[in-house]
Amino acid sequence: MKRIKVLVVDDSPLIRRLLTEIINKSEYLEVIGTAIDPYDAREKIKKLKPDVLTLDIEMPKMDGLTFLKNLMRLRPMPVVMISTLTNKGSEPSLTALELGAIDCIAKPKLSIAEELPMLADNIISKIRVASRANITALEHQNTASIVPIDSPVRKKLQSNIRLIAIGASTGGVEATKLLLANLPEKMPPIVIVQHMPAGFTKSYADRLNSLLKANVSEFYGDEKELLANHIYIANGAQHLVVRKTGDRIVGYCQDSEPVNRHKPAVDVLFDSVANAVDSHAIAVLLTGMGIDGAAGMSTMKEHGAVTVAQDEESSIVWGMPRAAVEKNAAGHVLSINKIATFLVNQCYQ
Repeated sequence: MKRIKVLVVDDSPLIRRLLTEIINKSEYLEVIGTAIDPYDAREKIKKLKPDVLTLDIEMPKMDGLTFLKNLMRLRPMPVVMISTLTNKGSEPSLTALELGAIDCIAKPKLSIAEELPMLADNIISKIRVASRANITALEHQNTASIVPIDSPVRKKLQSNIRLIAIGASTGGVEATKLLLANLPEKMPPIVIVQHMPAGFTKSYADRLNSLLKANVSEFYGDEKELLANHIYIANGAQHLVVRKTGDRIVGYCQDSEPVNRHKPAVDVLFDSVANAVDSHAIAVLLTGMGIDGAAGMSTMKEHGAVTVAQDEESSIVWGMPRAAVEKNAAGHVLSINKIATFLVNQCYQ
């Protein structure tokens, strides 16, 4: 089996050595070189042609985010950020994901020699996922323009859609942002599960709230009514569940076991939407590794909901949408740049 070629970029000799040892222990991966700064990395990329890059943020001569931005513009490739600045909720983490990094891993701040090897499985898993990333989709996503759809002349929603539920994982931070940014202000409530560690989701919601006309917030705390023109991001520590109370649709947090190894899980959200809203909902499944959301989307389709999966060509990782397509759960398969228009047409019939 051909091993995935990895270039490790970090200014610390200890980190370079530890990452090399961790990565080389996998039968699927091989470190073909290391670089001490972005300029060194640039030359090593040309010479060694790695499949995946691991990249630190704090480095001499040029910081990792500036290098990542230049790299994605000139030679897009899968990158996993491994840095102390990718700790939970940090702005550099979200910036890296928006610039095109496939994933982020936080280095331990203390006892690195003892603690970094404890992250070996996570590091290997994320590098393997990154190696499968669709570079063509990554290039398109990095150059996509945001053009909000004009709000229809009618001031009120004309269809029976009462809720839109979105699930995403790897590659979904930017895909979800692009989708939401192209929607008009007047839409039904939108609930989102984006696989993220606890702490990231509030920063992500805050960032989206600063970019979008709709009100965006992390869903946390007690049961609350889901309102039109509002977008709710499931917090990274609990499942997001919805139910119907009289004529109101409300959301609440559920602190139960992970589903599909995820908490929050898309399947939990979709199953609850199917039971609460039946045919008056839309399910959207975006880029991501694994199968989370496929079963829940199938349930929503059985209840009469409209179901949409992102297509392979525009997905960074066509895992979750593919699982939905293979289960015949996706009634529509669309490019990321067509989903917003589709949703508007469904809501303004």
